[in-house]
Amino acid sequence: MSNDENSRKNAAKLGDFMCFAIYSTNLAYSRVYKPVLEQLGLTYPQYVTIICLWEEDRQTVKGLSEKLFLEPSTMTPMLKRLEAMGYVRRERDAEDERSVRVSLTDTGRALREKAFDYREITAKAAGLAPDEFRALQKAVVKLRTNLMDAAGPAA
Repeated sequence: MSNDENSRKNAAKLGDFMCFAIYSTNLAYSRVYKPVLEQLGLTYPQYVTIICLWEEDRQTVKGLSEKLFLEPSTMTPMLKRLEAMGYVRRERDAEDERSVRVSLTDTGRALREKAFDYREITAKAAGLAPDEFRALQKAVVKLRTNLMDAAGPAA
């Protein structure tokens, strides 16, 4: 067996695949977040939707779905649940009735203080120094951007 063939066989281990490292890290993150999200009564997609609205209130469903990499058809039922929970309000845009704007309620805004207390839990669980954490986050975002660019527009 040549060195090239040997190298290919050795590289074919599951732990050597970047996609599996990212996937399994996401699962591990979810395990750390699970008790936090249960206390908040939210799913992870609901949680990041509310964070997105904390950054900028009164966003369109389309805008939220683009920022969160979710289809609008996925966003609508989730937003209906958040509205039923009293965290958001949905209303037609006065200037463009085809668009729906999503706003935080006072209850949704108040959730911010409670939710940000949990950030330390996940940061500590990562076991990284703050500068390592920021560098890794930047690298992962760069990886995501490069992969999205390589994949082209969603079909």
